[in-house]
Amino acid sequence: MAEQFKSGFVTLIGRPNVGKSTLMNQLIGQKIAITSNKPQTTRNRIQTVYTSRQGQIVFLDTPGIHKAKNKLGEYMVKVAQRTFEEVDVIMWLVEPSNFIGAGERHIAEELKQCKTPVILVINKVDTVKREEVLQFIDTYRKIFDFAEIIPASALRGENTDTIIDVLFQYLPEGPAFYDEDTVTDQPMRQIVAEIIREKALHALNDEIPHGIAVTIEKMKERKNGLTDIEATIVCERTSHKGIIIGKGGSMLKKIGSNARFEIERLLEGRINLQIWVKVRKEWRDNDILLKNFGYNRNE
Repeated sequence: MAEQFKSGFVTLIGRPNVGKSTLMNQLIGQKIAITSNKPQTTRNRIQTVYTSRQGQIVFLDTPGIHKAKNKLGEYMVKVAQRTFEEVDVIMWLVEPSNFIGAGERHIAEELKQCKTPVILVINKVDTVKREEVLQFIDTYRKIFDFAEIIPASALRGENTDTIIDVLFQYLPEGPAFYDEDTVTDQPMRQIVAEIIREKALHALNDEIPHGIAVTIEKMKERKNGLTDIEATIVCERTSHKGIIIGKGGSMLKKIGSNARFEIERLLEGRINLQIWVKVRKEWRDNDILLKNFGYNRNE
C-alpha cells in the first residue's frame, strides 16, 4: 500500500542567532533566508516550501524571540509568537549548553500555553564534544515536555534528513499547498532587498546593522535580458551614512559587488545594480516608516 501524502506547516523559533535561517536554507536545499553572525538578522516571517514523495512541509522562519527595545523589536517578537497556534509543529532551535538562560526559559513558558507538538533541535553540535550532547538533551528535557529532541548541525547539514523524517511523523495527511517547483512565497524584490541587507550586515560594524533597512525602488528587466535594480539602504544617523558609504565610496562598492554576485546567481542573468544611502532618524520607532519598509505591526 502506497504511503499517504502528508502536508503541513512548521515554524522555526528560538533566540536570535541560534541558526534558524541557516537550518531552513539547509532543509529546503536553497538559500532564501539571509544569514549572518549578527543577532536579529531575520525581521519578517519567511515562508519556504520543501516537497518530496512523502509530502510537503511549509516552513515559517521567524525573527528571534528577544526582549524588545523599540517598535521594530516589538513587531519581530509578535510575528514569532503569532505562529505558535497557526502551525502543525513547532521546531525550537537552541545552542548546545547545560546552562538554560532567561531567554530560553521565557520561550518554554510561552510554549506551555499552546497544544502544538514541539520538537527541540539542539543546533551547532559540531562545536562541542559528542559525549556532551547527551547531557544537553537531559538538561533541556527537564524544562519542557518535548515531542522529540534532535541534535544537529545546520552549518554542516548533520541530521537534517532525520529532522525531515521526524517532522513528517507529526504532519497530517493532506494535499500539497504549493506546486512542487515552489520554494518560497517571498516576492523577488523582497529577496533581493534582503540579499543587499545581508551583505551590509557582513561588511559593517556591529553598532550599525540593527539600524538599517533596504528598499527596492526599481527592478525592471530590459529587452536584452539585463535587469536594472535601484536600491536604498536606510540608516538612522548621518555618521552611519558616512560609514556605509566608506572612504571614496569603498564600503558601498564592496556591499554592492557582493550583492551583485548573489543576485545574478539568483536571477540567472546580469544586473545593473545602483545603491543609495538615506538617513531616516529613529525609523525603528516610526510606525509609518516601519510599514513603508515592510514591517506592518498591525498585521
